[in-house]
Amino acid sequence: MAKATLTISSKNYSSWSLRGWLLTKMAGLDFKEEILPADDPSTRAELLLLSPSFQVPRLTHKGISVWDTLAIAEYLNEISPEAGLFPSDPVDRAHCRSIAGEMHSGFANLRSALPMNLKARFPGFKIWAGAQADIDRIVTIWRECLLGNGGPYLYGELSMADAMYAPVCTRFKTYDVKLDKECAAYAQRILAWPLMVEWTEAAKAEPEELEELDVEF
Repeated sequence: MAKATLTISSKNYSSWSLRGWLLTKMAGLDFKEEILPADDPSTRAELLLLSPSFQVPRLTHKGISVWDTLAIAEYLNEISPEAGLFPSDPVDRAHCRSIAGEMHSGFANLRSALPMNLKARFPGFKIWAGAQADIDRIVTIWRECLLGNGGPYLYGELSMADAMYAPVCTRFKTYDVKLDKECAAYAQRILAWPLMVEWTEAAKAEPEELEELDVEF
């Protein structure tokens, strides 16, 4: 029997659910999934970026309830430090927390203009200036990390930073975002990560659709 429960929403649309799921998997925690239906009002509010406070994903473990993806990452690091969610070097660890926090609280233009949708493909998608600025900043972060740590992941080995930026890789694929060679290779590496493949296959099997997120802008 699973010792924990991870409550998530749509695997096709919810970037925060993906982050929480990846982190929990990386920590090696035995858990069961509880998926909220897409027609639930709070779920729709989250997916359409209309809710000011997201409580999904939510991890329940040994009577403790933790929501907010960064809080889940910190909790998992406390109970499973051997999983290596954070870099071992203190300088890298501080930097990792910083770029994870930047993803957590920033890039609003990217989120609204390029919502996560694993089933969709928009070749030649026109990206407006606000979203392009967010893309440029993400690419800068990736380049600095990959150059500074030698790859193949942001801090050499897989870490919570890769989980935080994994949904961005799906957005770049969905909306045909052009990347330089190094960043494109990194994005492909993340998309080929077995955990990402598992999530993507489940997302494509979801019957629910949100029409608001299935239109070409």
